[in-house]
Amino acid sequence: MEATEEQLILATGGYDHTIKVWQAHTGNCIKTMRFVETSQVNALDRTPDKTRLAACGYQCIRLYDLESNCTAPVINFDGVQKNVTRLGFQEDGNWMFTAGEDHRVRIWDMISAPPHCSRVFDCQAPVNAACLHPNQVEIAMGSQNGGVYLWDVKSEVHEQLVPEVDASIQDVAISPDGHYMAAANNKGNCYIWQLSSSPSQHLSTMSPKKKIQAHSRSILRCKFSPDSRLLVTTSGDGTACIWKTEDFTKWRELSIKNYWVWDAAFSADSKWLFTASSDGIARLWKLHTKNCVRDYTGHTKAITALSFKDEIVAD
Repeated sequence: MEATEEQLILATGGYDHTIKVWQAHTGNCIKTMRFVETSQVNALDRTPDKTRLAACGYQCIRLYDLESNCTAPVINFDGVQKNVTRLGFQEDGNWMFTAGEDHRVRIWDMISAPPHCSRVFDCQAPVNAACLHPNQVEIAMGSQNGGVYLWDVKSEVHEQLVPEVDASIQDVAISPDGHYMAAANNKGNCYIWQLSSSPSQHLSTMSPKKKIQAHSRSILRCKFSPDSRLLVTTSGDGTACIWKTEDFTKWRELSIKNYWVWDAAFSADSKWLFTASSDGIARLWKLHTKNCVRDYTGHTKAITALSFKDEIVAD
């Protein structure tokens, strides 16, 4: 990771009701923003133009300006109920999606001022996770009742699967090349589907590929690397495990003993990994050597979410 440029920004948030912005290559905290006193930060995502940062928590969605000195949110999204668990942006920044324990995944029109909710999908159970397919029209969702959904935002067509009964889906992910979808549950299992599409159908076809018994405790996050060759799963068992997508065998295990690993993010070249854990420290790991090369210290409680996006292309 050629970390010499100012825009290599890591954002972290957690149980201390703050969001911190770091220079990824130095470990220096360059900005601290107040979140909501009644909530931890459940998820973070930067807008595609990198100028703003969205955060969600209990009954709240906030948008912050990364380019100003202001530490207060520039937009508060009104009327959201219960815990908002995930959010993310469409690649042009035209809309944002959020998922929550009010059973709903919402599409927010970000072009209008102020942003407004333009579309809603009801999962009929609390939604723990959602992610956008690289085709920018399908959203994968995971719910507490064990359902995995795929929803075409344009046509409203959807499909539901239940890979394991009596298990809550904690996270979902789709590989950047669009070939695989992963769903991770509170039993420590991660399910993989192969995705395929055809011009005659609105929705990708999901074909079961693999069940990985990944962790001894609940999985908290799963994410594919930018090159789609790796999948990371993080867990309450104190590890982040890296799986090769060619056969979904374990390639690396990173350990933070006695702590929960809440979130993770790859660098653009897929060679480095950031982790967020319940000891209040974010870490940067070199995957080839499994070495932790940098700590980001400053949070006073567990870090539950992080966001990192860089544009460096692998050689």
